[in-house]
Amino acid sequence: MTEQLPIARALNLAMRDAMTADDKVVLMGEDIGDLGGVFRVTDGLKADFGDRRVLDTPLAESGIIGTAIGLAMRGYRPVCEIQFDGFVYPGFDQIVSQLAKLTNRHRGTQPFPVVIRIPHGGHIGAIEHHQESPEGYFAHTAGLRVVAPSTANDAYWMMRQAIESDDPIIFMEPKAKYWTKGAVDTTAPAHPLHASVVAKPGEQVTLVGHSAMVHVLLQAAAIAEGEGISCEVIDLRSVAPVDYQPLIDSLRKTGRCVVAQEAPGHVSIGSEVAATLMERCFYSLEAPVLRVSAFDAPFPPSQLESIYLPDADRVLDAVDRVLAY
Repeated sequence: MTEQLPIARALNLAMRDAMTADDKVVLMGEDIGDLGGVFRVTDGLKADFGDRRVLDTPLAESGIIGTAIGLAMRGYRPVCEIQFDGFVYPGFDQIVSQLAKLTNRHRGTQPFPVVIRIPHGGHIGAIEHHQESPEGYFAHTAGLRVVAPSTANDAYWMMRQAIESDDPIIFMEPKAKYWTKGAVDTTAPAHPLHASVVAKPGEQVTLVGHSAMVHVLLQAAAIAEGEGISCEVIDLRSVAPVDYQPLIDSLRKTGRCVVAQEAPGHVSIGSEVAATLMERCFYSLEAPVLRVSAFDAPFPPSQLESIYLPDADRVLDAVDRVLAY
């Protein structure tokens, strides 16, 4: 069955279907029950599944994650919502010091199927702590998987796959695109959870990004097409691990690459991807791999977010620079 859904509703449907299929799936978070979450992603689930499976928690992220770890040890599959990206830091110790280490500590004998949902990124005109991109912290931490869908179909299937995984997964949701619609086919997953995919084929420059940045790259590629420049856009979908083969195949064809992200550039996902492609594709390169990112500064007041965050113009400037070599 295929239907047009916004990303928020696709996520809601994924959790609904997972809860229907497995009564060990429980949801936890601040205001996710009666309110349905700040972004209404869990709307209606408490009414349908009850307050023993959709748990409104105190405003205590460390407590949310710690409780989820205990539930996982008892055979449950908790899905935790962090209300905003910048609110995850009070729970950071539980995630990187405990959750990420426990599978290894038990030598694989004890699964820890915890999904931590984090709305991330900018473009919603919010204040500090409400518009951040913390995925690099978690991707750096061994023992965590980090995924970031950009389409409604991926949002549905990646959430289903994440809940079914026995590993802890950080699930980054592009909050600015929650209400962007797309076709959702609930009959079969289109891709494995950690696969990178070609979002748009092209011949001259490879554009790489994840989450909401993929939409910016597609916009830039469309503008470039009008100027006679063919760009291939690759959606990472997963940033830990990264599926490099589609990137390598593309770069061997184009010889030029731009990696873009909403996070600051220093010690970031973009840094890692660019360095790895330089190592693996050096003899295919016609130009250095260039990076486009937010500035290495705290997220600014909302009036300045359009300057702080990369847009199509900044991506196209990098495209011009790699073509000039």
